[in-house]
Amino acid sequence: MKWNKRFEYPKSQRSLIQGKRHYDIGQTMLPSVTTILSATQSEEKKASLAKWKARLGDTAADRVRDTAALRGTAMHTFLEAYVQGTGHKDLTSVGQEAEPMAKKIISDGLCDLNEVWGSEVTLYYPELYAGATDVVGIYNGRESIIDFKQTNKPKRREWISDYFSQLGAYAMAHNYVYGTKIQAGVILMCSKDGMFQKFESFDKEFVGFQHDFLRRVDQYYKNVPNAKDGQDTNNDEKV
Repeated sequence: MKWNKRFEYPKSQRSLIQGKRHYDIGQTMLPSVTTILSATQSEEKKASLAKWKARLGDTAADRVRDTAALRGTAMHTFLEAYVQGTGHKDLTSVGQEAEPMAKKIISDGLCDLNEVWGSEVTLYYPELYAGATDVVGIYNGRESIIDFKQTNKPKRREWISDYFSQLGAYAMAHNYVYGTKIQAGVILMCSKDGMFQKFESFDKEFVGFQHDFLRRVDQYYKNVPNAKDGQDTNNDEKV
């Protein structure tokens, strides 16, 4: 892969408002893409998550969630260092579990990454939302948003529509601010037992995910009082 620093990405600070992630962009607090997606989950998905938590019990479910989050952070740190061309080593137990997962994504997924415009960069759509994408650049010849995911077990494509909506949000933000024509999203995923999966969406299908996210932005601002002011007063919102 080669680097092409075509764009100047903004510096930002993440903040929690009522426990929900926001980004400070030019002194404007914008909800994160993941905050919007979490707040607008379908009733079916909410029921599925509640069923899973009831089956495991609250303590066990929280432990699984927290362990996966730590593993995901460790894997992302390793991959970010690889893309940036810097070395990284994590000798903790979580780091040793995450490193082979990251290496699997590197060997099986990043081989098609042709050009990097940015890594772990903040993207925002003015007055609506913000977020940080793992990689933006050229993947397999297409202007793309690329995201790294860890998972406890392999996923089916129909389970990960929110991931594509997330990438669609980042693509719209990048296209609006920088005048690009990103119409592809790539998810590079590895399970904790080392199974690699690549999911891609582009062109008409990817536009559909962008429209889905815009509908959810509209729903979010209707449902969350004072969201435009960076104040979330809806204490019932689920993360």
